[in-house]
Amino acid sequence: MKKFLASAVALISLSLPSIASANEGASALLDKMSEASHSLNYEMSYVLIRKSSIEPLVYRQAVDNGNQLAQLVYLSGPVREVIQRGNQVSYIEPGIDPFTIESDKMVAPLMPMLKVDVNKLKDNYDVVKVGRAREAGAATDVIRVVPKDGQRYSYIVWVEEQSGLPLRADLIDRDGEILEQYRTVSFSVTDHLVPVMKGLEKATLPEVVTLPDSQVTQVGWQATWMPQGFKSKKIQSHPLFGSNRVVESQIYTDGLFQFSIYVAPEDDFSLKRQLVRQGRRTLQSAVVDKHEVIVVGDIPPSTAQRILQSVTFQSVLVQ
Repeated sequence: MKKFLASAVALISLSLPSIASANEGASALLDKMSEASHSLNYEMSYVLIRKSSIEPLVYRQAVDNGNQLAQLVYLSGPVREVIQRGNQVSYIEPGIDPFTIESDKMVAPLMPMLKVDVNKLKDNYDVVKVGRAREAGAATDVIRVVPKDGQRYSYIVWVEEQSGLPLRADLIDRDGEILEQYRTVSFSVTDHLVPVMKGLEKATLPEVVTLPDSQVTQVGWQATWMPQGFKSKKIQSHPLFGSNRVVESQIYTDGLFQFSIYVAPEDDFSLKRQLVRQGRRTLQSAVVDKHEVIVVGDIPPSTAQRILQSVTFQSVLVQ
């Protein structure tokens, strides 16, 4: 028995350095991926696969003297594209007038893990290397990005060995079900994109939209619980379209996922209690202290429910 215990302890002690080394390698891959997505000139054609749809897209990026130029084009259906020139992003979609806003990020179905803040990510997620594989004809290292608290989704990411670009990403829920899958069909890393993308600088795009300032310094409620690492990014108060009801909202993000809380006085049309989940998106609503409270975003239903149940009503100063 003593010999067995001694052998087991020795085996465990020998395996610990290799586990630590694997985790360090995964962390280095994450850093390499972040650097590649910020600095490389590349084009990537990929498909976004959901349960009921497949969306083909192409993303191009070039960095010219520190100025980032990027373009996302939807390849099926009506013409849709998103164009980024530095800190301005233009949206061209059917049914609405094209518009431009001040921002350094696209709101669009980009390949996950592009341009994330890896330092913030490491505070709330464990990154583990799980093997090697081929994707889009290239050799890749496969890593898993897993929440430390089990309160959010995880990713499995295929990172191209040479460039460090993510070529595939599977969004996984806590039961192991794939909610979304991004798979690259073809890609190229080339400086020849720079003169091509510089044409965007001369393109005639809509003027920057000046949005009304609806940010506030004080709200009458707060969520007393949420997963560690989620921070309030924006707090707003504005009238509901076609109504006198005032809606207060807060957007929270941990750098990888995002959700919002909306609060408005209860009326006859308030959603008494409802849970809707569509892919990665969860909507949870209830009436609390004569207020309609809605939590919606890229979080599991149980997490949305716990956040909603933690909402209390009192005057809160915004920091």
